[in-house]
Amino acid sequence: MRIIITGAYDELARQRIRAAAPATRVEFSADLDGIELADAVVGHVPDPLLARAARLRWVHSPVAGVDAVLSEGLLNSDVTLTSSTGNGAIPLAEHAMLLTLMLNRDAPRWLRAQSEHRWDRHVHGELAEKTIGLYGLGHAGLDLAAKARAFHMRVLGLRRTGRPAAGVDELFDQDDFPRFLAESDFVVVTAPLTNATAGRFDRKAFAAMKRTACFVCVSRGGIADDAALLDALRRGEIAGAGLDAHGVEPLPADSPFWELPNVIVTPHNGATTRETARRGFDILLDNLGRFARGEPLRNVVDKSAGY
Repeated sequence: MRIIITGAYDELARQRIRAAAPATRVEFSADLDGIELADAVVGHVPDPLLARAARLRWVHSPVAGVDAVLSEGLLNSDVTLTSSTGNGAIPLAEHAMLLTLMLNRDAPRWLRAQSEHRWDRHVHGELAEKTIGLYGLGHAGLDLAAKARAFHMRVLGLRRTGRPAAGVDELFDQDDFPRFLAESDFVVVTAPLTNATAGRFDRKAFAAMKRTACFVCVSRGGIADDAALLDALRRGEIAGAGLDAHGVEPLPADSPFWELPNVIVTPHNGATTRETARRGFDILLDNLGRFARGEPLRNVVDKSAGY
């Protein structure tokens, strides 16, 4: 059995990878040399190479999102795709709470005053008894639900399935999307980017939100139509936005989002922690062992759903 690993791993990590699947032949190759004989690949396999990989049975994404690796060829193949989903749930939820708090209390006003050495006390909001709407209830969404409840917030959730969700006061389906938006003081996107979620937050969606509500995105850019979001912010249809994920990344220097006073921009940095990397690596090691032993894999992606 042959497994090809792409990406940068130091010698200690390589030793741990080999130890996780001792009965297999593990090779580290950035260009996927020898893909014709590979049974598994960790990393992205372009469609031209996928067509040559007759023995390939498993591809693992070392990150949580699979939109960058789920090609048309992989989608239509029998190859099993897994991911490291869940590795960044904790810091993503923390980052969402950070952006929510900053918007609620107008933290940029304090930062501007600090830079000017001004003592600028003002009346600000609090999160208690506000309603947070979570668009996506995967690992990050569920962790955020628990954190929001600790802030005494009412928690709404919208997910593709009707499966119950711990920590959510009311669960909505796609048909209830307008009411979900209308009832939320903060709408937080923690969903993956898929065909179903791409562009879901359009002009109609932002018009359905309260004028006092804020939009927060910490998962993937492209779920919000950037032009529609920009227009809603400029016209005062929504009060503000906290954006860690952007439609174009890096966010261009001439993007209007940088300059809007009611927008907080962070550079898709919410889950960039050592712990996220460690959890993702642990998932990889676990799946390598499972694959070598012929056991069911962890975090199998529903390729038709995109996550």
